[in-house]
Amino acid sequence: MTGQVPAETRTEGRNSRAALLFDFGRPRLHRRLYPHAQQTVSPDPDVLFILVHAYSDLSTRTAQDLGRTAPQSIAAHKLNAEALEMQGKWEPAQLEYEGMIEKEPNAAGMHFLLGRLLLSRPDAGADAMERAKQEFLKELEVDPNNAGAHYVLGELARRDQRWDEAISRFSQAAKLDSNFAEAYLSWGVCLVTVKRYEDAIPPLRVAERLTPGNPAIHHALATALERSGHRDEAEKEFAIHRSLDSATPMAPAPQKPQ
Repeated sequence: MTGQVPAETRTEGRNSRAALLFDFGRPRLHRRLYPHAQQTVSPDPDVLFILVHAYSDLSTRTAQDLGRTAPQSIAAHKLNAEALEMQGKWEPAQLEYEGMIEKEPNAAGMHFLLGRLLLSRPDAGADAMERAKQEFLKELEVDPNNAGAHYVLGELARRDQRWDEAISRFSQAAKLDSNFAEAYLSWGVCLVTVKRYEDAIPPLRVAERLTPGNPAIHHALATALERSGHRDEAEKEFAIHRSLDSATPMAPAPQKPQ
């Protein structure tokens, strides 16, 4: 019996984390407002279509107001840098972030954003990982409560199989942001990897509660439960995983551990 989580589970987790990387470091207000909007807005497609355009127009006008009233502000430069990133204009975006850091080296979030860009930029060079790591560490000097920085440092540590550091980083990210499902998942998966199966169950339970539709969570939890002797509960989780995974036929279901 091995302590490794099957490759499919690790791949599912990496893919979802990559999709979330650009969102890390942004204010989480929109994440708190969106569930409320879901409860108060009609699900009618025509209503949602109108809202898409209304929010888009509001966003454009607000960006124009920011550029007109405070064009040299950190907020305006951040908005411009993010727009450049989304267009794949990595060099000018990086120059924007570096310029902001030179101007305001202790501004919260700046080192994180530069580190994020270095990890996202396809032509960043062989030393991009180390450069990004240093930016995330600098971010934590400025803002020790940046859960995203702890999380990405955890991912970098896990990539290098530095399990103790990864577990520490992921657990700290989860403690700083109790709704950070990916941090709980990564925390639990690392604990499974080092065969701390009982310890892995609580963070994976939280991840399951936060994002019950993620099949990777159910598979990791089922693995932890089975290997810690909770076979009935494990079977239930494996069944949930199979049910969720069947909705995405392109992703092969991982084999049940022996």
